[in-house]
Amino acid sequence: MHTFSWPIRVYYEDTDAGGVVYYANYLKFFERARTEMLRSIGFEQDVLRAELNILFVVHAVQLEYLKPAKFNELLQVDTEIIELKKTRLVFRQLISKEGTPLCRAQVSIACVNETTMRPTAIPATLIEQLNNE
Repeated sequence: MHTFSWPIRVYYEDTDAGGVVYYANYLKFFERARTEMLRSIGFEQDVLRAELNILFVVHAVQLEYLKPAKFNELLQVDTEIIELKKTRLVFRQLISKEGTPLCRAQVSIACVNETTMRPTAIPATLIEQLNNE
């Protein structure tokens, strides 16, 4: 599976009083990149919910903050699937600025049935597309 890259601009609302990205907002940047990765291969999460009654939920996150990002900087979020199981995806993600790593994450995502909130199989069409990437 290849690495998907998505640009993120740091807005004023993303920063703390010192103009540095507030630590929890890195999670939002990672989430946006994962959503855009799925969108880029033809899968919209609202459609998966409406048509297949599934949701993707964060199961676990491991973060490492390396350097601060600041207001108005253009960042890049690289996203790669490192594990693909029947009901779970594990992503390795990196936020960088001009090649300098700022924050690393490993995010485990579970596929769940919306009604029961219990793990359910990731649709075969999605697994096939992810394996072709």
